Amino acid sequence: MRRSNNPDSSGCSYLEKELRIMSNEETMEVFREAGALLNGHFVLNSGRHADHYVNKDALIARPLFTHELCAKLASHFAGDNIDVVVAPAMAGIALAQHIGMTLSTLRGDDVFAVYAEKDDAGGFVLRRGYDQIVADYPNVLVVEDVMTTGKSVREVIMAVQRAGGEMEIKGVGVLWNRGNVTAGDLWVDKLISLCDVRFDSWPEEECSLCKQGIPIDIDVGHGANFVARQGAVPAEI
Repeated sequence: MRRSNNPDSSGCSYLEKELRIMSNEETMEVFREAGALLNGHFVLNSGRHADHYVNKDALIARPLFTHELCAKLASHFAGDNIDVVVAPAMAGIALAQHIGMTLSTLRGDDVFAVYAEKDDAGGFVLRRGYDQIVADYPNVLVVEDVMTTGKSVREVIMAVQRAGGEMEIKGVGVLWNRGNVTAGDLWVDKLISLCDVRFDSWPEEECSLCKQGIPIDIDVGHGANFVARQGAVPAEI
């Protein structure tokens, strides 16, 4: 399905419609339409197995779907006077741009959109002059696409704090909080997620899909690595 920016029969523009509050099911439907909510047998980044997979890469490849979700998320922070949107690379770069653009429109002023990248120690760091932007402009929003443990978000927050200045993290916004992560877990007062549905997952040794011989999807997640290591049967033979 294609998204259109044209006004509908009610006279509402696409941006006006997308700022409505979304339910979990509405958010999931956008992921489905973008081909980003998959069913099958998957190996997650944690190594656990699951029968659902949220493929954020497929979502980012569809800008109108991505913008619809990001604009809705941005609307929750319209009154927080956000100066800078910060996201973890790589997929988060697109989120920061879409959310920064919507906040700029709502605020009537330019909002920066920057990203933190991995450092040699496996954490995150602000480079390319982005640390100076964060130091100069105090009100920061950290955003993420799919959050399971909150580890990446916490590391981005630490990178922002290292930039110094009179910075204040106004909140965290995520498209999908699938790990029941709380604002307290992220050291912030405000956490907004468009979807809070948590899918079941299992340790490899308890995976009923493996016991049933259901092939593992090697195109997303860590399925290819698992198949190569275990000699398991992939979903595509």
